[in-house]
Amino acid sequence: MTRPSNAVVAEALWGNLSQIALDVLEDLTKRYSLRITFGELLYLDGKWYITHSGLLRIARRNRCSGIHVRSILGLSDPAASRWAFKATVYKSKTCRGFVGYGDADPSNVSPQVHGAEMRVAETRAVNRALRKAYGIGICSVEEIGSFAGQPTSRPESKKLPQPANGNGNHGGPKVRDRLCQIIRQHQLDPNLVKAYATDFCGVKTLRDATRAQVENFVEHLADWAEKDRNALLCQLNSYPGQKEGAA
Repeated sequence: MTRPSNAVVAEALWGNLSQIALDVLEDLTKRYSLRITFGELLYLDGKWYITHSGLLRIARRNRCSGIHVRSILGLSDPAASRWAFKATVYKSKTCRGFVGYGDADPSNVSPQVHGAEMRVAETRAVNRALRKAYGIGICSVEEIGSFAGQPTSRPESKKLPQPANGNGNHGGPKVRDRLCQIIRQHQLDPNLVKAYATDFCGVKTLRDATRAQVENFVEHLADWAEKDRNALLCQLNSYPGQKEGAA
């Protein structure tokens, strides 16, 4: 199956883009091998943003040695849901580390993720450290204060080219059936898959995710499971188990 190009997907999602925007997208595609259908790039308010999953993909591809994250207690106030983190990315075993800081509180996160400020702050710190380590010149979408987990101005004029995943809502039976098939085929833990899906879509619960976000996740999960199941298992095992199933 031939995947649609980033340019085709971008114009299906966001309408006709300027030549400058398309040129920047072409450069990002060639330089970092990122894919919009995997949720690794977003176009918001005329600018391109990389996502947390896109940064992690770059780190994996470059064999990142490790990421160390710690909270900054002096700048955090749990009672006020205010958190600050320091992240250090080690590109190799001999690397001295690239440092990034991130903060979050109810005033600079979307209402959709209120209550998850600690995770947002941690993600922002990791993203800044990864961007420094790998020379990513564009900002990550999770770092901007108005990030709501999804583009809010997506036009409805065109339909995203996609494989036959089904065309229902994100809870629709065809998408759910494909997700269950992937879980069974690759013997994945459905609870961990659900936790990963929530993080991938940037929402507190999957009910808050859009249909396109869930379809992108299912496509991403299938591709990763086929290419490197062991790496996928490492990613899933980084999440705590959930009480509810994924499907």
